[in-house]
Amino acid sequence: MASVKKLMNRNEVENQYKWSIEKVYENTESWEKDFGKLKSIAPKLLDFSGKLKDGEVLLDFLKAQEKVLRLLEKLFVYAHLKSDEDTANNTYQAIKDKIDSYFAEVMSFKAFFEPEILSLEDGVIEKAIEDTEGLKLYDFYLKNILKMKPHTLNKDMEQLLASVSDCLNAPSNIRGMLSNADMSFPLIKDEEGNEVELSEGNYVNFLRSKNRDVRKDAFLNLFKTYYKFRNTYAAALTSSIKNFIFVSKTRKFNSSLEASLKPNNIPLEVYDNAIDTINKHLDSLHRYVRIKKKLLGLEEIHMYDLYVPVIDTPKTHIEFSEACKIVKEGLKPLGKEYLDIFQSGIDNRWVDVYLNKGKRSGAYSWGCYDTMPYVLLNYNYELDDVSTLAHEMGHSMHSYYSRTNQPYIYANYELFCAEVASITNECLLIKHLIENEKDKNKRLYLINQQLEGIRATVFRQIMFAEFEKITHSSMEAGKSLTSEDLCKIWHDLNVKYFGSDMVVDSEIDMEWARIPHFYSDFYVYQYATGYAAANSFSSMILDKGEEAVEKYKGFLKSGGSDYPINILRKAGVDMTTSKPLEDTIKRFVELLDMLDS
Repeated sequence: MASVKKLMNRNEVENQYKWSIEKVYENTESWEKDFGKLKSIAPKLLDFSGKLKDGEVLLDFLKAQEKVLRLLEKLFVYAHLKSDEDTANNTYQAIKDKIDSYFAEVMSFKAFFEPEILSLEDGVIEKAIEDTEGLKLYDFYLKNILKMKPHTLNKDMEQLLASVSDCLNAPSNIRGMLSNADMSFPLIKDEEGNEVELSEGNYVNFLRSKNRDVRKDAFLNLFKTYYKFRNTYAAALTSSIKNFIFVSKTRKFNSSLEASLKPNNIPLEVYDNAIDTINKHLDSLHRYVRIKKKLLGLEEIHMYDLYVPVIDTPKTHIEFSEACKIVKEGLKPLGKEYLDIFQSGIDNRWVDVYLNKGKRSGAYSWGCYDTMPYVLLNYNYELDDVSTLAHEMGHSMHSYYSRTNQPYIYANYELFCAEVASITNECLLIKHLIENEKDKNKRLYLINQQLEGIRATVFRQIMFAEFEKITHSSMEAGKSLTSEDLCKIWHDLNVKYFGSDMVVDSEIDMEWARIPHFYSDFYVYQYATGYAAANSFSSMILDKGEEAVEKYKGFLKSGGSDYPINILRKAGVDMTTSKPLEDTIKRFVELLDMLDS
């Protein structure tokens, strides 16, 4: 397909480059028919309320719930994917709005289930599993619910907490409205000298500018604007932390960290070890700063110099068919079966390849148990697009293996594992590209790409995690945190992480206000652990061959059939130890040696 000169309409894109969504529903009439069916069967879940102590009734409920949820998910995926094809298409917007509204109603029909299970006397569910043959499939699922019994309140208290959930989410909503709606940034000059309004959307592009005045101007003006609202941001964040501490105490957890990790059976040591391991190896990040300073030819390196590439992006035009070949070549160590499934995904149109008018931006992998693991791309013929294809197909391959090998109840994998397969693909691909690239500048570009990936996904996210640990621990100890306190914590972390060569500009002290993830407590560390697990898998696959590949495929096939830590450990990656992160730092140092040679 030739390079796109203008934005195509959806009907101008060749079929082979569009996902085969018609395999889910042929048209909206078919969708409407199933939507009517869902509306007739979903309310019947309420008929089981108050009867779940009987094993046979419990089994019937679980089967009925699966039937409802599978239909709901299928309808939901189709409507959203069709809407994302062309966000201006009113027909698909209408069915998306319809299923979005009904989704909450279906959830309300099954809301009694977990509270009722948890209200039963000890041993009732265990005995039902033992006595009812069909319930044995649900053993892990039910016992995983039961382990939260000590942290479940009585019915009235649960209803009270549920009724104030909107209030508890208010700090995040306030931050979002302030950042996205109420704040405006000043005009700055771009590389051509044109006046452009600074925004959150274009800020990072300015930081990557080769013109130092442009990136400095963007940096200073963005954070000066944030600083004007420092007290409001501090009130929002500390209120969010207070709310999370309140809920964790109310649910009888020992700490807010335990409240976040225990539901997925993640030991607290995983979080603490990640921070400790990275802190022991900050010298490698300091070295990265020194090398970057040297390669950019700077007397002083400032925070606004961190994102500018040390090597210009190579000019490329890679057709999608060639991108598929490049990715498959990089993933060759995963073996014939994996590559055959990957190719069948391309041939059977899992992927929606090109940008068209009205299409949603970005990239993702999505689907459900009864659909293909679809991939949305906006392919633009660049090397980064090849990497994005490898990443998103990694997600889809994980979903394919999980859904093919697990029953519906265990087909979805937890967030702790969600990025592992996608980043494993990226690691294998970039190692292959670096080793086989003969052009010096292209090779340096690739090396820098992986270094930046580790810096941003491991070092930066662990710095975020450390900030969360400090702020939550301080407030749990009864200390109040002002905007000045938050800025000092953030400043000190930047000084520690980036080392003596970096000029830590005072403006960076407000960066904590830009991070929406801090309102989803103890979330960000999973980016770093996911990257570390992926790096370990890719290294083992390259070092040990077929034995490691089989273990890795065992991970892909496991879905949510066990706790994430156990699934990874069975496949050869023990996240309760420091080894995966140590190995990632080892790769970081190898790349630094290549860049500095």
